[in-house]
Amino acid sequence: MRLAAALAALLLAATPAAAQEPTETPPVPEPEIAWMGTGNVAGVYYPVGVALCRLVNQHRRETNLRCAARTSEGSVGNLTALRDGSYDLAIVQSDTQEAAFEGSGAFAAAGPFEALRAVAALYPEPLTLLARADAGITRVEDLAGKRVAWGAPGSGTRALADRLMAALGWTAESFAAVPDLAPDRLAGALCDGEIDAFAYVVGHPALVVQEATTSCPAVLVEVAGPAVDALVAETPAFVAATIPAGLYRGNDRPVATFGVGATLVTRADQPEERIDTVVRSVFGDLEMLRGLDPVLAHLDPEAMARDGLSAPLHPAAEGYYREQGWLD
Repeated sequence: MRLAAALAALLLAATPAAAQEPTETPPVPEPEIAWMGTGNVAGVYYPVGVALCRLVNQHRRETNLRCAARTSEGSVGNLTALRDGSYDLAIVQSDTQEAAFEGSGAFAAAGPFEALRAVAALYPEPLTLLARADAGITRVEDLAGKRVAWGAPGSGTRALADRLMAALGWTAESFAAVPDLAPDRLAGALCDGEIDAFAYVVGHPALVVQEATTSCPAVLVEVAGPAVDALVAETPAFVAATIPAGLYRGNDRPVATFGVGATLVTRADQPEERIDTVVRSVFGDLEMLRGLDPVLAHLDPEAMARDGLSAPLHPAAEGYYREQGWLD
């Protein structure tokens, strides 16, 4: 008996304390999710949103924040969803940002979105008009009487197209047809002869334009003239722009147009820690971001802190930009 007791005591002494008194591993907290509204999969907003979220998600173990990009109808829909709390972040055109904050245009019925806050500017987005080469369209005025896809309802393209049409004195009746087509249908509809031209507000190079110009003879159309000049002059969110030569087959000359900028926005009630994580993740690895999509190749951090941001900056973004010396 004494020998058995002694052996038991030796075994107990040799057993690690953790094995003697098992303890539970503390549960890993579920990450917070920041939902980002982007755009159609055939457009540029969605891959850009994925790229932005990729930078944020690189740090999720330390920050406990996961960013998730969602497809959407575009800028107008994104701002509506951001306002009702469905999204935490959204990529939107600078002109729709301005209209939402003021409660004008497509947002007149909803009223001013006073809680809208800017996070960062991203890249320029020219209004792009592409026509079939045999449609007899060489300038913007030639679109009258044609079948033109002016952008899907709820998209930033439609909002900008409405401003252009008003400046030129046009209504829907000015055209033979104004079909509502999603971006992923535009190239096929153009090359199959269903439409004569389409409008798209997008950064370049753009997949939709590449698809159309490689599938059939198609030409970029200039958007210029006194009415366009006056529209740009009276609208701070608009800027003159040029689509560079040689980006697309059969289009070897630069094309004058005007456009807006893609911007990242949020709401005032988003925690400063969360937006600080987003901003520091993006600007802390800007070189990587430039390589994730061609439209992001020329990002300028100082311009990102100010261009096209008509809504007030979120305090976390403003604090970071002042820390960097990019704001006065």
